Amino acid sequence: MFESHPYTVGALLFALLAYLWSIFRVGQARGKYGVQAPAVTGDPGFERAFRAQQNTVEQLILFLPLLALAAWLWGDRAAAIYGAVWSVGRILYVEGYAREAGKRALGFYLSGLLSMIVLLALIVTLVMRHF
Repeated sequence: MFESHPYTVGALLFALLAYLWSIFRVGQARGKYGVQAPAVTGDPGFERAFRAQQNTVEQLILFLPLLALAAWLWGDRAAAIYGAVWSVGRILYVEGYAREAGKRALGFYLSGLLSMIVLLALIVTLVMRHF
């Protein structure tokens, strides 16, 4: 896949780095707010960081197959653009949520809502090409 879809692979690596970074943010929040593992509740600042990371895990389940399907149906560059925007959205989501729950909207739109749009667009593309 790397030779035929290098930009998509780059976007995938960017997404995985964003995910690892969200895990790191939870570790930082544990130290900052004194929440010892395995606890997942405590200071609201920790809970926001933890929830943002968990939401990223939840979003990855949708994102990864969508990225692969986008590369297959739309090509390398289009899939990579989706992957890069999704990753930026995740970073904005995690950072915004860490500050205040209401500040996560932009990141949600750039990742969560974008994935829903991509899903629908992929379905339309598949139907138009094969039926």
